Formats: sequence, structure tokens, C-alpha cells
Amino acid sequence: MTSEFERRFARHRDELEWLFMELYDDRDALHRFEAMMREAWACREEELRALDRAREANPLWYRGADMLGMTMYADLFAGNLRGVMEQLPYLKELGVTYLHLMPLLKMPHPQNDGGYAVEDFDAVDPALGTNEELIALTRALRASGISLCLDFVMNHTADTHEWAMRAKAGDAQAQAYYFCYPDRAIPDRYEQTVPQVFPSTAPGNFTWNEDMRRWVLTSFYPFQWDLNYRNPEVLTAMTRSMLHLANMGVEVLRIDAVPYIWKELGTSCRNLPQVHTIVRIIRMVIECVCPAVILKGEVVMAPKELAAYFGTPEKPECHMLYNVSTMVNLWSALAARDARLLRRQIDALLALGEGCWFVNYLRCHDDIGWGLDEDAERSLGIDPQLHKEYLYRFYDGEFPGSWSAGELYNYDPATRDARSCGTTASLCGLENALRGQDDAQYDMALKRILLMHGAAMFLQGFMMLSSGDEIGQLNGWGYLSDPDRAADSRNLHRTRFDWQRAALREKQGTPEYAIWRGIQQLRELRAHPCFDADAAVSTLESGNRAVLAVRREKGNERMTALLNFSEQEQDALLPGGASAALSPYEMRIL
Repeated sequence: MTSEFERRFARHRDELEWLFMELYDDRDALHRFEAMMREAWACREEELRALDRAREANPLWYRGADMLGMTMYADLFAGNLRGVMEQLPYLKELGVTYLHLMPLLKMPHPQNDGGYAVEDFDAVDPALGTNEELIALTRALRASGISLCLDFVMNHTADTHEWAMRAKAGDAQAQAYYFCYPDRAIPDRYEQTVPQVFPSTAPGNFTWNEDMRRWVLTSFYPFQWDLNYRNPEVLTAMTRSMLHLANMGVEVLRIDAVPYIWKELGTSCRNLPQVHTIVRIIRMVIECVCPAVILKGEVVMAPKELAAYFGTPEKPECHMLYNVSTMVNLWSALAARDARLLRRQIDALLALGEGCWFVNYLRCHDDIGWGLDEDAERSLGIDPQLHKEYLYRFYDGEFPGSWSAGELYNYDPATRDARSCGTTASLCGLENALRGQDDAQYDMALKRILLMHGAAMFLQGFMMLSSGDEIGQLNGWGYLSDPDRAADSRNLHRTRFDWQRAALREKQGTPEYAIWRGIQQLRELRAHPCFDADAAVSTLESGNRAVLAVRREKGNERMTALLNFSEQEQDALLPGGASAALSPYEMRIL
């Protein structure tokens, strides 16, 4: 009898083999790749195969209106993986159905870029737990109706990875897993066209390694060596590790820095066609071996660049992407009291088509990079550079009249570029209001927090909370006294979860109670048919630059949200004559 794997593989075999050979023209490597796939399927336990069958029957399960995500560091939330399991009742109470645990695979300490420098893709970091504990956690999450998402760092390894260590020792085969050059001839040619990711903190794209006396391609930090996907053994090994995680019960793989994975001299080494070939191959592998699993792409690019990462209906790639651009535009709208850029950005994403699905969020582990659409800004009479400077100075609290308490990240005095850090509550003014015991600002801060969550929950896709935002957790300034963390201002919002504050979610009159209850009410709103996966979403002209109008429709059902991004009362006039007077930072449902 034909196995489930062979049935699925037969559907994809011709395309997969064509794409693999197009990249590598290596029939032996292709056979090893396919053998790796069969081996992974053979190791997949029956409980997960049953989930595969259920998800094949309901392939859009991740678009359900009940989806609510949360992202967290396991150690900051509950100490380790066992601690996370013990706190599952808290996650269930909030209604979480999608849990993204930040990088937890074996990493060097302390220099690991928050876990994005991976030393072993097949093992949990001992500081967080064991593989057996991860498997136990995924089983407990499944029983609770929660899907686990883990990062998979595709572009690079730590320089302490086994391959890198062998390369340093002179192993030519291991060196072929990376980009290693004895002199600057080729590195200098790359530098002519490849932008720098961190020009201030990690300038250049190559690092000299004294052990092997070679220059190594390091797009991010010097301790993160870029993998050479021009070598088919790299793709095979990395795909094997992806499937290993899937077989431990991981249901969502967040593929990190995917636009960077293919390198070509004379190009920017971003978004090259071969990137999409590789993502398409991985999508087919997953559909053959573990169709319960979905791919979430981390693609920090303009909306026009995003559609390609979804692929086409006939040849899909990622199931969903992070909605980075909406996140940035939400914060811009709040500081500028102007929703026009936000509306244009939402329209640009909606124009990508119904096959495009996004994870909406306000904050995550990373900074806020002010990558707004400069052409759209100019068309609205906004100076892109001055607006960017206004935003990061507003959110670090330096701009006159700012209510925010944040901090700059990667400030570059030459380009006057910077990013912003801070928790949602602190950026929305709660920290300063509590510090100054200002009741009026306290009320305004709560309204801003719930307005921002309401906007993210109303858009196409589903909301992912950053752990602590559901109780209004404030910045953790104590990181400045930790020498291992002080140099990275992103640690301002990478704070240990405050369980004492979490207990206050049940006490009326506290900010924890107000924010928790407000998020619960927003989640209950999503039970309406207008939040079904096939509902239509559009924006409307509100007649007021401070007011965003978003409409959801399904059949005869219609729901419109009016969101006032100003601390002043505002009037909105919708097409057809409907009007509304909105109080400061109000979200009104019509």
C-alpha cells in the first residue's frame, strides 16, 4: 500500500526535482535530499501524523478568527521550558492559541544575539531545558489547543557551530559550508553592492578569522557566519534540522532573515530568485513530510517585496509573514496624530490579494525600525528624514510634549538614522504617567494602549501579543547595570515577566485589570462572522487625517471600526453620509 508520504511526494516530485536540479545540477545530492525526506517521515510519530491528516483536511486552520498569538522568551517568562508548561493555565485564560517561544536552540553564551547565533540546530540549549522537555511541552500545548512556533535561523550559524569549528581547524569540506576567502579580492567585490545590516555596531560584511586565515562572510554580527546555500549539502542539512523540530511537535517554523540566504556577486544579495526557489522547495518538503506544519517568514521589506514570499496559489511559499510595515505605521500614526500613511500602507498590503496572510503585532523582541514608504510620505507633504527623526526622538521622550519613555537603538550620527526600543505600555505613556502620578495622562495612556491593540486585532490576519503587554508591563531599565546586556538597548523591553503584576489583572482599578479586560473584549469581538478567514477587509475615507476607518464584510454582515489616533475629540464622515464624533483615542465599532 502506498504510504501517505509517497502519495504526497508523487504530487510534488516533478517540481521539486526540477527546482533542485536547476539550483545544483547534482543528481547524487538530489537523491540524498529525497532520502533525508523519507527518513524524517519514517521518524514521525502517529500522533503527529494524525495532526497532519487533520490539517490536510483544513489547510487554512491558522486563519481562524480564534487565533491569538503570544511571543516570549521562555527564561524571562517562567525560567525554562518546564516553567512554561506550568504556566499553561495562564495562557489558556488569556485565550492564546499560538505560542512563539524565542530562540531556544543551543547557543554560545553570552554572545548569541538573543539566540539567533545557533550552535546546534538539533538540540535545546541546556540553560532552557532538554529535547525531551521540548517534546513534552509541545504535547501539552497541543492538548491545550496551542500551536508552538520556533525560530529557524536559515542564514547563518554561530561561529562555535560544529561546522565552523571544523572550518577553523582547516577542514575544506566544512569551509565550503560558508563563504571563506584567503584575501580581500572577492570580499571587496561583494562590498561594492551589498548593504550593511549594522553599519554602526558591526560594519562591513566580512570578518577576518585568524585560525584559518580567511575572510568569512558575516552579514549580521562577526560571530554569525553566513551559510553557503550554493552548496546542496547546506540545504539538505538545514532542511533535516527543520524536520527534526517538526518531529518534536513544532507546528510553526519562523524562518529568520530569509531574504538574505542566497549570495550572488554584483547584487545586493537580497530577495534573489534563488531565495524563492529554496523557500518553495522547503514548502513542498513540509507538505510531503509534515503538512501540519506551516512556514512564517521574517521578511523586513516594503509591501511590494512581500507578495513574492507568499508564492502563487499554484506554487505557494510562506503561509504567512510578519506584518512589520503595519507595526511601524501604527506607531507613526500614534506619534503624528495622522493615520494617512497607515491607511496607504494597509491598502498596499490588501492589494497583494487574499492569499496573503499576516501576523499583526505592536512589539516583539526587536526594535522598531522606521522604514516608512518615503514616496508616500513625500506625496503627503512629509519630509521622510525629518519625520523619522521626529519619531525616534518622540519615542525616546526627548521631543517636547512627548509622553513616551523609550530608548534609541543603533543611532548613526552620519545618516541621522536610529531605531526605537521600549514596551508597548511605556511607549504609550503609562510609565511616565505612573512616575508622575498624573491621573489624566494615566487615562490617556490606557486609551492609547487599547487603541493600538484594537487596530492590530481588526486588520487582516491575526494578532500576536508580546509577553507582558497584556498586563501593561513597563520597561526594564535594570539591563543597564548588567555588563552582558547593557550594550544592546533592545534589552529594555526584553524584561523578566512580572508575576506579581500579572496577579493584579483581577483587581479593578489597576492598569493590569484595564488592559487585560480590554484585550479580552477585543478577542471576544473577533467571534463575529466578519472575522472569518474569507471576510473582506478594506479601508474607507474618514474625512479626518487623525481617524482611520477599516471595514470588514462577509455576506450581509458588515462591521466598521473608526480609530482616533489623537488626544483631541475628532469627527469622522464616511462615504454615504454616516458620521461619528470620537473621543480621544477611541475605537468605535459601527
